[in-house]
Amino acid sequence: MSTSQTVTYSPAYTIVPTYECFNRCTYCNFRTDPGKSPWMTVLDAEKLLKQLQNQNVCEILILSGEVHPHSSQRQAWFQRIYDLCQLAFSLGFLPHTNAGLLSFEEMQRLKEVNVSMGLMLEQLTPVLLETVHKHAPSKLPEVRLQQLQWAGELRIPFTTGLLLGIGETEKDWWESLEAISALQQRYGNIQEVILQPHSPGSQQILAAPPFNPCQLPEVISKARQILPEDITIQIPPNLVQDSQWLLECVEAGARDLGGIGPKDEVNPDYPHIQYQRLQEILKSGGWKLVPRLPVYPQFDAWLSVELQAGVKRWRYRIKNI
Repeated sequence: MSTSQTVTYSPAYTIVPTYECFNRCTYCNFRTDPGKSPWMTVLDAEKLLKQLQNQNVCEILILSGEVHPHSSQRQAWFQRIYDLCQLAFSLGFLPHTNAGLLSFEEMQRLKEVNVSMGLMLEQLTPVLLETVHKHAPSKLPEVRLQQLQWAGELRIPFTTGLLLGIGETEKDWWESLEAISALQQRYGNIQEVILQPHSPGSQQILAAPPFNPCQLPEVISKARQILPEDITIQIPPNLVQDSQWLLECVEAGARDLGGIGPKDEVNPDYPHIQYQRLQEILKSGGWKLVPRLPVYPQFDAWLSVELQAGVKRWRYRIKNI
């Protein structure tokens, strides 16, 4: 079967250092208030990760709420994330961190212990700063765009994406995608762009309808025209729950389903569709579901010698998952 007939996913598990976050996005189903969420200890993480060592989990996604850059806890928070990445790699996994806005120096340090990193651009329109992002200081569009630029300068393989249906317009989608495309043409470090439909959850404040999944194939098709070919379009299959529409999304140009694990921490009301079921859905449309690493082969040389060695072991092992 040719690569054009394949759809990829990452065998993954998500670790959350803390749910506390100084942002209050009205659509969020993840955060807790600062000081209300215990931090995961390195010892607890070690116990958990050791249980995963024989379960064909490749990627450890370090997904964290954000501690304010000027908080007295910031340095300890960053060190905890660094230590968890280091631990995950030492136990044979490949870490990928998404911890919100980071300084250039923090990104530079995390590059030492991550094979890739990520940050959702969400939307570039400043209009959302008056609505869903009114109490979310780190959602300033120019600051998030700068993160993508820094990732390019640091040669960090990167995942970004758009959140659809939070008050933006169609024009906003295309402008955000064009900004991503321009950065890719300059730096070439973006592996994937996620197109994530807003899916209401039980914890959010925002009273808005879900993004219509019937629109998603059209958005994907247009995104495929805007983005360079070397960027893979990713969709979260648990947010496109109708099998036919999932196949429509793939036909339109989505070729990756992201990390598949026990729980979607960002959308906890929407359980992940597990491998066997996804395989059945895709097979019915003539597609094959295949595992991948959290770093694409063309970026292996950007990693340290130590990280490259870990990736090489997984490139051999992934064929048997």
